Amino acid sequence: MSVSLFFLPSWIKSHQFTGKKFADLSPNEINDIRTRISKFQDDEPEVSVMIPAWNEENNIFRALSSLASSNTKRKVEIVVINNNSTDQTQKVLEALGVRNYFQPTQGISFARQLGLENAKGKYHLCADSDSYYPPDWIDCMIKPMEKNPKIVGVYGRYAFLPTAGNDRFLLWFYERLTGVLVWLRKSKREYINFLGFNMGFVTEIGKKNGGFKVTAIRKFDNALGSEYFVDEAEDGRMAINLQKSGNLKLVRTNKARVFTSSRRLISEGGLLKSFTKRLKLHSKRMSEYVKGR
Repeated sequence: MSVSLFFLPSWIKSHQFTGKKFADLSPNEINDIRTRISKFQDDEPEVSVMIPAWNEENNIFRALSSLASSNTKRKVEIVVINNNSTDQTQKVLEALGVRNYFQPTQGISFARQLGLENAKGKYHLCADSDSYYPPDWIDCMIKPMEKNPKIVGVYGRYAFLPTAGNDRFLLWFYERLTGVLVWLRKSKREYINFLGFNMGFVTEIGKKNGGFKVTAIRKFDNALGSEYFVDEAEDGRMAINLQKSGNLKLVRTNKARVFTSSRRLISEGGLLKSFTKRLKLHSKRMSEYVKGR
């Protein structure tokens, strides 16, 4: 199953709620999401799915809807860490009955660290509020760690959601370039491939090796070229910490491919500008990716 050049996969459609904000959802739609989430609130889970959220009232219900449609038979807790949101994110979480914690210290690394500290599962999966998760994502991400104890962390592939009225044509080419970079970095700089919206690890190893703690705190969009861009990220730091105890594994199957918002590309000036900036950045680092220096 390949990713379409023009269209989104069919499983996404029921979670899009096209043109709707959370306030526009009907009582039946809210109750449907709430009912499905209730099946993923186990008190003794095998898997913890942790989602940081900052002012995501009109995005997070879509991500939760997709996660709550998972096919897994594992015991799972889906948890949101509200990172000091000033909109109605907390009310959305309460309306949907999702387990949640409040992190008043601003910064995604603080949110992810609080999630790690409260995770109950043997395995920890990281998700984001503006992404859609396919039905087999949980099982596909856990499987490599179950089969091989030397694998302590996993990361998956991803694709971008087009903005309203646009298709995926240019995004598809952007993703192909990213795929090449992922392959180049696997040998010497694999930690750069470890992205917070589609990754997982053995919880106890993540905790004992230093967690998500970083020296500089990035904001949620962390747009390349912005005055607030931070090169060190909590997801890459977690990857480096995990490698102290074992190996990372790329989960290649499209059954684990996450579809994420393209709003970061937009915040960087649009697809073309973002592509140009990243091309320059990665060209300078090519020797580092290949040779490790």
